[in-house]
Amino acid sequence: MGVFFPTIGEHKSGEHAAEFATLATQPLSKHDALRLIACPDDELPALLAAARAAKEALKPGIITYSRKVFIPLTNLCRDYCGYCTFRRDPGQPGAHTMTPEEVLAVARAGEKLGCTEALFSLGDKPELIFPEMRETLRHLGYKSTLHYLEAMCELVLRETSLLPHPNPGLLSAEWISRLAAVSPSMGLMLETTNAALLNKDAAHDNAPDKLPTKRLRSMEEAGKQRVPFTTGLLIGIGESLEDRVDTLLAIRDLHDRYGHIQEVIIQNFRVKPEIPMSHWPEPSHGEMLRTVAIARLLMPRMNIQAPPNLTGPYHDLLDAGINDWGGISPLTPDFINPERPWPHLEQLRLRTEAKGQKLIQRLPIYPEFIPDVLTRENLSSQKLRAAADPQGFAQDKRAA
Repeated sequence: MGVFFPTIGEHKSGEHAAEFATLATQPLSKHDALRLIACPDDELPALLAAARAAKEALKPGIITYSRKVFIPLTNLCRDYCGYCTFRRDPGQPGAHTMTPEEVLAVARAGEKLGCTEALFSLGDKPELIFPEMRETLRHLGYKSTLHYLEAMCELVLRETSLLPHPNPGLLSAEWISRLAAVSPSMGLMLETTNAALLNKDAAHDNAPDKLPTKRLRSMEEAGKQRVPFTTGLLIGIGESLEDRVDTLLAIRDLHDRYGHIQEVIIQNFRVKPEIPMSHWPEPSHGEMLRTVAIARLLMPRMNIQAPPNLTGPYHDLLDAGINDWGGISPLTPDFINPERPWPHLEQLRLRTEAKGQKLIQRLPIYPEFIPDVLTRENLSSQKLRAAADPQGFAQDKRAA
C-alpha cells in the first residue's frame, strides 16, 4: 500500500519534496523507515502528516479506547528488569497476590463505572523461584500462577459483564488455548528484538523471559491459534533506532503470516527514582512521535496505540497516526507506572475532539477481530456476544 504525503510543499521544497514524493508511491521499506525515524526536525511535519493521512485512510474520524479495570493479580515475578517498579520479591513492601474476593470486588466496582475490560497483569511464573508463591498457590488451591489466572478470568466472566484481557508473560501452545477459552484477547509486549539487552547491566539483565526469540515464539503460537493479540515496543531502554524498526518489522511479519496482531503499542520508558535505570535518559517527545509515525507507515492497516498518561503533550500523538488510546481506567491506577495518572475521560474526549476525532469506547478486542472469535463455542465468546454492539464496540453508550 502506497502512502500519500499531503501538503509536502508546505513543509519541504526542492530535493526533499521530490524525495518524499517518491516515497509516496511505494510501500515503506526498511531503508526508508531507518531514514525517516531519524529525520531532522524540519522534515518531521511532513512525516507526521503522512502518518495522520494513513490513519485516516484506515479509520477516518474516530479514536478508540477501552474503559478498564487494572487487576494486578500478583506482582511477584522471576524477572528483574532495570526499568520495572511493578515487580516485588516476597516480603518486600507492597508484595501482594490478590485473592479471588479482591479480584471480584475490583471487577464489580469497574462494572458499575461502565468498564468492559479486566486487564490482568502479573509477574512471569514467580512460583518457579519463590517457595512463598508456591505456598500461596497451594493455599488458594491451584498448581501454578497460570492455573490461578485461568480461574480468575473465568470468575470475572461468570460473575460480571467484563471481558478479561490477560498479560501473563511467556505462554505455551497449551496455555494460549486454555486462556483463549476464558478471554477473547491477550497480550505480550515484545519490547525489542535486541537480545543484547539481556547482557550484564543492560535493561533485561537477569530477565530471561525477555529473550526476544522466546517472546516471538509465544506470539507465533497465538497466531497459529488465531488468538487476537496485543503487542508492542518499549522505547528508550537501550535499543537503537534500527532496533525499533526491526522490532516493528518482526511484528509486521508475524501479522502478515497469521493476521492475529490486533494492536501495536508504542510505549516510552519513564524514569523512576527507585529503579536501576534511574539515571537513564528518557526518549524525547520527538522520538516518540517519530516511532509512532513509522509504526503507522510500516503497518498502515494496523491499530496503533500509545498510552496518553506517559506522554506530554499526549494529544500530539494523534498527529503521529495513532487510532487508539489503549486502556483507560476511571477506577484503578496504572500499576506499572503509578506515578503517571490516567487522563480524566472527559479531558481525553475534549482533546480528541479538538483534533477532529470522535472518541469511541471499544472492548478489549477490536471490532474487526470479533467475528472470528464468535465462531468458537466457549464462555468467552458467549460473554463477548453480549458485550458488543452491532458495530463491534462496547454496548455501554454513556458519555466518556
